[in-house]
Amino acid sequence: MLLVEALLLKALAIPLLARIAWLDFTTQRIANRDVLLLLCLGVGSLLLLVLRSGSWLDMGLSAAAGLVLFVALFPFWLLRKIGAGDVKLMAVVPFLTGGEDLVVFSVLLLVFALVTAGAMKNPFLLPAGAFRIYVQHLDRKGVVPFGVPISVAAICTTALVIYENMVLANSSGILNQLN
Repeated sequence: MLLVEALLLKALAIPLLARIAWLDFTTQRIANRDVLLLLCLGVGSLLLLVLRSGSWLDMGLSAAAGLVLFVALFPFWLLRKIGAGDVKLMAVVPFLTGGEDLVVFSVLLLVFALVTAGAMKNPFLLPAGAFRIYVQHLDRKGVVPFGVPISVAAICTTALVIYENMVLANSSGILNQLN
């Protein structure tokens, strides 16, 4: 039963990540309360999985990755190359995805960051006129809403983790025992 609750907490994080992406795209701000709620959902999910498995390895990997990301990105915030919300969001995402799926998150983040950078540098390739004007405005200001690719990569990774666990639970008969 702990697996179901852990997956439910991960599923609740998906709309929150979508909200963070939208607000970062429209206002270039990531609210501390959203990051804190995301941290609570991630830690809660990991704790439920720790209780189920008895191993603290995933929690330790997530905490270490979050700390490393925060320390590595903090100087970029001091240099005004990245926003404080982006730094905090990156430090929290390992708790949501789990330590074992950080490679998947990293690859997806790289892909989505390249797409975002390409859209910012070449807005004429975008289909809608208003969207193109908005992106040109962001490019003139020198602002890139980095929370968008972070959130999208976290959504995809979280959805993949939920899917993998559901398939694993269904094949092992755990879900049949719950019915």
